[in-house]
Amino acid sequence: MAVNPELVGREFPPTSPYLVGREKVREFARAVFADAPVHTDVDAARAAGYTDVVAPPTFAMVIQDHTLQQLLALEDSGIVLARTIHAEQKFAYTRPIVAGDELTGQLRVTGIRTLGGNAMITSEAEIADADGAHVVTATSVLLVGSEGEGE
Repeated sequence: MAVNPELVGREFPPTSPYLVGREKVREFARAVFADAPVHTDVDAARAAGYTDVVAPPTFAMVIQDHTLQQLLALEDSGIVLARTIHAEQKFAYTRPIVAGDELTGQLRVTGIRTLGGNAMITSEAEIADADGAHVVTATSVLLVGSEGEGE
C-alpha cells in the first residue's frame, strides 16, 4: 500500500504530559556529547539564568517521538516502518527546555511528496508547556521507500 495522501492536514490529539527529568537531560546530554555545564550542572544552569539544567536542543525529539508514534500506529497510513528512515529534522524554539518542564506535543502532517515511488512525509509537532505556552516546533521528514524495498 502506498502512503495515504489523505494524511496531509491530519491533526492528532495532544500527547500525555511528559515531565522532563534532570537525570534524563543529563543522560541525553552525555549521549549527544553536549558538554556545556548548563546541561549537567544545576548551579551552572542557575548561574546562567535557568531554573534547572537545560536540555540540548535535540532533546525535543524525545517529546516529538510520542507524537510520531500516533502517526505510525495508523492502520491506513501506508507507512511501513521497515521501509522508513528519518530523513530530516529541525527545531524552532521559543525558549529552551529545562528540567521540571511538563510538555505535551501535538502533531500535524503538513505535506507528502512522492519521488520515484518513495514518499516524503513532513510533519510538525507543536510542543507546549503546562501553561500551554509554545516551547518548540519540531519538524521532521520521514522517507518511506517504495513497496518491495526492505521487505
